[in-house]
Amino acid sequence: MKNYIIHCDWKVIEEGFDPKNNRVSESLFSLGNGHTGQRANFEEKYSGDSLQGNYLAGVYYPDKTRVGWWKNGYPEYFAKVLNAANWIGIHIQVDGEELDLATAQVDEFKRELDMHSALLTRSFVASLPSGKKLEVEVKRFLSMKNQEIGVIRYQLKSLNFSAPVTVTSFIDGDVMNEDSNYDEKFWVELEKEVEGANAFLCMETKKTGFHSGNRQLTRVLLNGKEQLDQPEALQKEKLVGSVFHSQLQEDDTLLVEKYAAICSSLQTPKGKMKAYTQKLVEEASAKGFEHLYQEHSKAWELRWETSDIEIKGDRAAQQGIRFNIFHLMQTYTGDDERLNIGPKGFTGEKYGGVTYWDTEAYCLPFFLGTAPERVAKNLLMYRYKHLGRAIENAEKLGFKNGAALYPMVTINGEECHNEWEITFEEIHRNGAIAYAIYNYINYTGDRQYLAPYGFEVLLGISRFWAQRVNWSEEKQAYVILGVTGPNEYENNVNNNFHTNKMAVWTLKYTLDVIAYIKREHPYLFEELIQKWKFNELQETDHWKEIIEKMYFPYDAKREIFLQQDGFLDKELVPVDLLPEDEYPINQNWSWDRILRSCYIKQADTLQSLYWFQEEYDEECVKRHFDFYEPITVHESSLSPCVHSILASRIGREDKAYEFYLRTARLDLDDYNNDTEDGLHITSMAGTWMSFVEAFGGMRVKNGQLMLDPFIPESWESYSFKISFRGSHLEIQMGEELKIINHNPGMVSAIIWGKSYELQEKQELILNREEK
Repeated sequence: MKNYIIHCDWKVIEEGFDPKNNRVSESLFSLGNGHTGQRANFEEKYSGDSLQGNYLAGVYYPDKTRVGWWKNGYPEYFAKVLNAANWIGIHIQVDGEELDLATAQVDEFKRELDMHSALLTRSFVASLPSGKKLEVEVKRFLSMKNQEIGVIRYQLKSLNFSAPVTVTSFIDGDVMNEDSNYDEKFWVELEKEVEGANAFLCMETKKTGFHSGNRQLTRVLLNGKEQLDQPEALQKEKLVGSVFHSQLQEDDTLLVEKYAAICSSLQTPKGKMKAYTQKLVEEASAKGFEHLYQEHSKAWELRWETSDIEIKGDRAAQQGIRFNIFHLMQTYTGDDERLNIGPKGFTGEKYGGVTYWDTEAYCLPFFLGTAPERVAKNLLMYRYKHLGRAIENAEKLGFKNGAALYPMVTINGEECHNEWEITFEEIHRNGAIAYAIYNYINYTGDRQYLAPYGFEVLLGISRFWAQRVNWSEEKQAYVILGVTGPNEYENNVNNNFHTNKMAVWTLKYTLDVIAYIKREHPYLFEELIQKWKFNELQETDHWKEIIEKMYFPYDAKREIFLQQDGFLDKELVPVDLLPEDEYPINQNWSWDRILRSCYIKQADTLQSLYWFQEEYDEECVKRHFDFYEPITVHESSLSPCVHSILASRIGREDKAYEFYLRTARLDLDDYNNDTEDGLHITSMAGTWMSFVEAFGGMRVKNGQLMLDPFIPESWESYSFKISFRGSHLEIQMGEELKIINHNPGMVSAIIWGKSYELQEKQELILNREEK
């Protein structure tokens, strides 16, 4: 755990430069706008340890799978969201001496990310090995107004020298991914040109054929006056740039403004990339830095209006939640249903930047509560459009009749994960995708989505479950064998409770959806029967039998569901009895030892108790929480949020706060020693859930909004905002509870167990004693 980030309500601040923290900071200070992401790499040369990263949404490469022992059914490749052309390059030479913070003496250093306006500022004073001293301030942003524009303002001041200074502004396409399976470079050059301060580079991915078009227009001003001398053209393989020469006297200031167009063929036709990027940089340069920044800042202000959470009395918690919300909004805007959310977003290479079940289980609730309805709907449409691939994935494993197995890892609907125990055993992800459909409709009331989109996905998933179970003569029940549950520290187990639960729940929900469509859309239902060759009576009778006779491992003595068969054969030693130097166990223990231990990576059985809280009374949840939480190591970033919500449900308010703070500051404090390879974006959505659902007590039951808020003892007050069925509500909790309906129209809610109706623009004030 690290603790070098200064606590601040709206900013992330690093003071002093420690090269050992550089990769972590590159992740923390990353910028993104839903289209492009950029790690906080330095513009100038840096020969120290760094992970270069610029990413284009949806642009990927199918990196050939590398495994020691090939098994039938393995995917041919692991999809990688690529490190694309480095557009931020501004190298500085003073009298031939390179500015490089790895070799210079850094006397002062400050890096600051303004989360309110997504502006990254960096300033430092450095002495070159020759003794020349200079002061630098850099500002940059990726425009949220025009998502294909990036802007840099780089200012350099001479503090003790008079000497020639050379500025090289460039775009470098000769990049690679550190996680390349065979050290392969994934880009080839197509076209380049340089005309004075204007440089263009077009690259193409191997195999997938995506094009990226990058163009820069650079201005250099000396003491406020633009340098009119024509810069030198720089062209090398996969690199273009402009070289400016100036003469600096002591106290002179050199200002470099760089306007960059960053495009991909996912949005821009390949043949129009050159002309389109020219138009973009000309318009950006004409507007100038300040105007572009004001447009960008206004776009961010509108996003914060519907999503901000304010905490009084706990700056660490305040910074944590805004940091999480900020990076979620940077990663996904919901404008393109072809895109989804990677566990690391645009901040690193780990996990390939592809889609996991995290989206449905953790990210969807955030966008339901903070964004227009279409944003969450596009996440569902992403899966609907991949239904054909999900059916193909199931067929490869021997399933028939339109059974659908959604991939564990994907970018185009095809499975691309190469670990057997995860790819083929962690099938609970199918249940998460079904649950997301229910969650969306329960929250929005948009039942039209079921006909046909939701139904078709649910049918494919239900057909999978119906074939994945088998009948146990010994148990006289249906069982599901050879799976891995959410707890990835257990592989190839039988009858994982959460997996069995998701199978039964999905079948039940699909039956409800069939009844709805038959009643409300009978003609469409007949078309769907023909399209999917759905033998309703035969198939649903089998589903009903599975529902009735599914086996769930259970310990009658403790009155708890067991995580899987044989779980009580393990030695049950609480986590707090482990030596501290053995944490985290995934970095200190052998995999064999982990698999034989009782330790749980993340919520597993408790995941079901969280999703289906209405089915279990408080005492039941308490028994399960008290059994499973003490043996949970929380080495998945997705774990603390579920435990925070359940702790709140059973009145463990201190525990709820403890887990919230852990998830909120997971990356800021580098809890798991893994922030350097990117932030935990999908976990950040869990942070929002833990706040709104634990402290706010928010749930939606049968389409009815419910609130059961409490406030941690150390806080003075808090407020959060949610959008619900056309209403925008602000919930303020302090000495009293105030709920404001900011939109026209009435909204009803159950608060502390009592029903209330809030008319348009109404404020409802309740005392805590009324609880």
